[in-house]
Amino acid sequence: MKPPTIIALLYGPDQPGLVSRVSSWIFLRGSNIHHADQHKDLEANIFFQRVEWTPSGQIDEEAASFGKFAHEELGMTVQVAKSTDRPKVALFVSKIDHCFHDTILRFRSGEMAGELACILSNHATLQADAETYGIPFYHVPVSKDTKGDAEAQQLEIVHQHGASLVVMARYMQVLSNEFLNKAGCPVINIHHSFLPAFAGGKPYHQAHTRGVKLIGATAHYATADLDEGPIIHQDVTRINHRNSVPDLVRKGKDLEKSVFAQAIRLHLDNRILVYHNKTVVFD
Repeated sequence: MKPPTIIALLYGPDQPGLVSRVSSWIFLRGSNIHHADQHKDLEANIFFQRVEWTPSGQIDEEAASFGKFAHEELGMTVQVAKSTDRPKVALFVSKIDHCFHDTILRFRSGEMAGELACILSNHATLQADAETYGIPFYHVPVSKDTKGDAEAQQLEIVHQHGASLVVMARYMQVLSNEFLNKAGCPVINIHHSFLPAFAGGKPYHQAHTRGVKLIGATAHYATADLDEGPIIHQDVTRINHRNSVPDLVRKGKDLEKSVFAQAIRLHLDNRILVYHNKTVVFD
């Protein structure tokens, strides 16, 4: 069994010796690095790093000490996590079920480093399926007139379950800026298009009309600007003139499932640094 590790993500102004100082801090404590990767934005002169190591002593104390060192002595913005952490995740869904089922099964198989805590939907369509999986399901209807009250109820449920991540499995509603600010955690959305192309509704119909030769799917962090949040993961598949809109939808669903799953996995594995409206993703 792999021993517990500490994972640190840090970024800040580049300066000589950063890699050496980080590795020396870990080495001098008698700890052992398992993975280290870094990136430098040459235009902004910003240094990014992900480092994972087995602590030599008490894991909570060492994690806290490294966070203090990286912030106070290196001047870095730092996030520190432990491999033993099992973040709770809230799944938002409407009626479309392919990402819903795929995501649940991946959590149940132990593929994701977290726990699916609850499911929220603006429709009752998938309630019976959720109950079959044994996951708490909350039906919160949403309309133009009730959106504010509905989001307040959703926030209460998310917080009640202690969720530190919200994932939108084709949840066909736009979350308000107030919801995103009060959620207190990141929100990952799957969009059925290779953004920034064909944003908004019915992207496969748009792609078919345009006659493109590639379609894609995009997982991104949700922001108040529709489909404009930092992109986490994307993939594409080829199409041709013989493909109808249903063909595009079928091929797109396969992409959506894999792209959405990879984005959730990367987040829960602490491999993503968000900087401005971009991400640095450590593989």
